[in-house]
Amino acid sequence: MRVTNGVHLVAVTNSAMGKPDTVYPVLLTDGTEAVLIDTGYPGRLVDLQQGIADAGVDRAQIAQVIITHQDIDHIGGLPALLDHVKADRPVEVLAHPFEVPYIQGEKRLIKVTDEALAKMDAVLPPGTPEAFKNRFKALLLSPPSAPVDRTITDGQRLPICGGIIVIETPGHTPGHISLYHEPTRTLIAADALMIVDGELRPSLPQTCVDYGQAVRSLERFADYAIDQVICYHGGVYSTDVNRRIAELAAETPSIG
Repeated sequence: MRVTNGVHLVAVTNSAMGKPDTVYPVLLTDGTEAVLIDTGYPGRLVDLQQGIADAGVDRAQIAQVIITHQDIDHIGGLPALLDHVKADRPVEVLAHPFEVPYIQGEKRLIKVTDEALAKMDAVLPPGTPEAFKNRFKALLLSPPSAPVDRTITDGQRLPICGGIIVIETPGHTPGHISLYHEPTRTLIAADALMIVDGELRPSLPQTCVDYGQAVRSLERFADYAIDQVICYHGGVYSTDVNRRIAELAAETPSIG
């Protein structure tokens, strides 16, 4: 799904909590090389393949995969994607250093606490089969993992696809990052922002390790002229983006 020149959404759909849920990895391309930002749910390589093909990108053009943070809907497709692409070329995986041990499977995902696992029955739809619950729990405890080749931090400019600036936006997770694509003035917010009923909103409090910090992180976007923002949950928002983000940063109460 084309957003603007060189910027495409790769829709990945999975059944989550008993209903379909679509997330939006982003594919950037300059016609020669491409960068994929996040990889969707486990088991949905077919969606990644379709989205890459629809963008007119050959898998051999994918030079880098950037993982914005450790949540399973962002890292889930990483190992399968690397296996799919590595026959054509090596692919460099980049992430914030705080997120690396979780992406590599060295630590349990930070939100998969004993308390969260104990409450799993309460958040799953009534009547969820016990076998599904057990598989889901096993997936959370042992999610897909892959090595990270290079760490990236705040303010770093990646000289690919016209230039990508790394913006540290902690709160959703400690090492959450967003990205700014310079040529198209596109903010790739990952989970720092979301779209709900057509409205731009911060990430939900219950999905953040520190909601107050997540809201304060929105102030970081004021330094960038933004024509459109891509939210992992919701897609594209392009209505007076800078003004709307400033409103959210100022008006949303800090919790945590």
